[in-house]
Amino acid sequence: MKDLQTLRSGIDDIDKEILGLFLKRMELCKGVADYKKANNLPVFQGGREQQVLDRIMALTGNKDLEKGTAALFANIMDISKILQNRTILAESPDYTFTVPDFDGAKKIGCQGTSGANSEAAARTVFGDKEFTFYPSFEDVFKAVQSGELDYGVLPVQNSTAGSVDSTYDLMAKYPVYIVREVIIEINHCLAAKNDIPLSDIEMVYSHPQALAQCESFLRKNRLRTAGYGNTATAAENVMNSKENIAAICSVECAERMGMKILARDIADVSLNRTQFIIISKDMQVAPDSDSVSVMLTIPHKEGSLYRMLTKFYVNDMNLIRIESRPIRDGSFNVMFFLDFTGKITDPSVKAVMRDLEENCGTFRCIGTYKSE
Repeated sequence: MKDLQTLRSGIDDIDKEILGLFLKRMELCKGVADYKKANNLPVFQGGREQQVLDRIMALTGNKDLEKGTAALFANIMDISKILQNRTILAESPDYTFTVPDFDGAKKIGCQGTSGANSEAAARTVFGDKEFTFYPSFEDVFKAVQSGELDYGVLPVQNSTAGSVDSTYDLMAKYPVYIVREVIIEINHCLAAKNDIPLSDIEMVYSHPQALAQCESFLRKNRLRTAGYGNTATAAENVMNSKENIAAICSVECAERMGMKILARDIADVSLNRTQFIIISKDMQVAPDSDSVSVMLTIPHKEGSLYRMLTKFYVNDMNLIRIESRPIRDGSFNVMFFLDFTGKITDPSVKAVMRDLEENCGTFRCIGTYKSE
């Protein structure tokens, strides 16, 4: 029996051979890319790819290794397609976009009412401008799409409770773009119209995300809860009621409405932050934008997700976030939302975007912005 070092040395020698052959193959692929560019041919040719994989599996001669060799050559072909796209797109035009004009914006909208966390997020970008408040997230999306608003401000993720699912669902429904990201610290309190004992509270109202962020406090004090559209509108509801009810909202909101703060700092985690997005009707790209958001569906077959993720690794792009949401068409298919690093004018980013567009069932760029 050979010793371990001898075996490893043999593997190292074979790896060098594999690397040499891989480099030769990539050089031939570069020639293919030049030919396709000169003759205006698409990079992706599904029939050719399947022919290669079928031939490789047939040549393997070992049933246990067929899937492994197929995965290996699928990866090699994916790398080849990415490199070909770089060549073909080297001189292609950039996406059409304008530069955001936050200072000149006149119509800005949020969901809820004055005192909402969305307003606090909006103020970090738009200062003391006047905001229009809408009953629901969808109303904000509709107003942006119709041109009624220049910009809309919506929560998308919390550091404690996770994603705001409704925002992702609406991004899939409305053809708008993310143009800015804002992160603010959330300071929840329990507030009521009058100074009453916690044991007398019949119901606590707030947005489901806020309730989730304060779950430990609510459970410890055995408080019943009910979801509401927004933390600020929940507070407004409490102030308009004659019942012994309370709301979870920001300290600023409670103080603005003249509420009695019954408990402060009630979030499960002391550092509780929420990420907001600013959306517009058209694609707008700030000069310092360094992150791209896309939505897509992938083929419902083995290896699809793995092959998609390989594209980002090969291009040295960091995936900041991966979310999935049901498509709600009666199937069990999902829509993926990906945020990754890169500038949309970078040839590597354009190559990945073209690759995804060619190989995904649905694909749409939903914005680019400076990551906070």
